[in-house]
Amino acid sequence: MPLLRIETNQPAADIDRLLKTASELVAHQLGKPEAFVMISYQHTPHMVFGGTSAPLAYLELKSIGLPEQETSEISAALCNLMEQELGVPRDRTYVAFANAERHMWGFKGTTF
Repeated sequence: MPLLRIETNQPAADIDRLLKTASELVAHQLGKPEAFVMISYQHTPHMVFGGTSAPLAYLELKSIGLPEQETSEISAALCNLMEQELGVPRDRTYVAFANAERHMWGFKGTTF
């Protein structure tokens, strides 16, 4: 049920490692089984932040039961991931959080 979307102007040197590391991180940070975690990576070279196309990333993390009191800690972990895997500085990364209601998230032809 957790979905992390990564959009960045930086190509990943090892996409499989980025996706696997992100999946493990999200599962750990949210206390959810990794079997339900989905990660999406999109390399979009034509992005600008603060008037420059220097390395940047935009992340969206959506989950049922997103722990709102822990979003700062989760943001730090995700920013660290962007620095380590893509070389994107923390001050060039936005993270958007969305708490999904169970009846608004479908899976296996039904909802949670």
